Formats: sequence, C-alpha cells, structure tokens
Amino acid sequence: MKAENNFDKDYRPAEDEPFMNERQLEYFRQKLLTWKASILEESRNTIEDMQAGTRNIPDVTDRASEETDRALELRTRDRQRKVVAKIDSALRRIEDGSYGYCEDTGEPISLKRLDARPIATLSLEAQERHERKERVHRDD
Repeated sequence: MKAENNFDKDYRPAEDEPFMNERQLEYFRQKLLTWKASILEESRNTIEDMQAGTRNIPDVTDRASEETDRALELRTRDRQRKVVAKIDSALRRIEDGSYGYCEDTGEPISLKRLDARPIATLSLEAQERHERKERVHRDD
C-alpha cells in the first residue's frame, strides 16, 4: 500500500477549513492506511519469529517462560487484529461520507480527537457518556 504521491505529507487538518473536506479525508485515509500497514507488518514479523523460534527447551521453567511470552504476543496480535477491523470500518466511513461524525449525535468529532484516534466513532462528550453508563452497569 503506497501513499499517493500527490499528497502533501506536511499537511495537518485545521479548524478554520471546511470540516471533512477532500484534503482532510485524504489525510485521515493515509494515516489509517499507514497504521494498518504497520500493524500487518508487525504481525508478519511475529509469525516469522514464532516459526523460526520454535524449539525444544528441556528446562521446564524456561519453556514456561517462553510459552508465556508467546501467549502475550498472541494476545497483542489479537488486539491489533481488532484494531485493523476498526481501521477498515473507518476507511469505509471515509468512502460513504460518514467519517468524522459522531455515531450518537451526528455532530462533528474534533480534529484533535480524530488525529489522536483516527478510528474514533464518538465525540469526546458522547464517549464520556458511554463510559459513565458502562461503569454504572458494571457496578450493578
């Protein structure tokens, strides 16, 4: 996945331009594609390392330690697999025109929030409400 050559890599979305204009959409598309490529590359490296690192370790403690490390690595990769699904969903939202808008309120999500978490689907306020509601239900 190569970034488009005509995209200005120094561009940063600004509050004083129209929300989710073509430049902003392309900025977030490239950011998401780069993030996804990075995760997929890490996953490929993990698989290669695990395949190359398979060995018979006679010491039970060392074997347990290596298995724990592998389990942790696999858990990390599983989390990243879920992030890739969210990235794909964000890319679909860019294509259908709904990217950058809160799923709850329909209001624009702040550019700062999207820049920090480009897979965000809720505005900061809606996310806080969601987390408070979740905390209340968890305490029940």
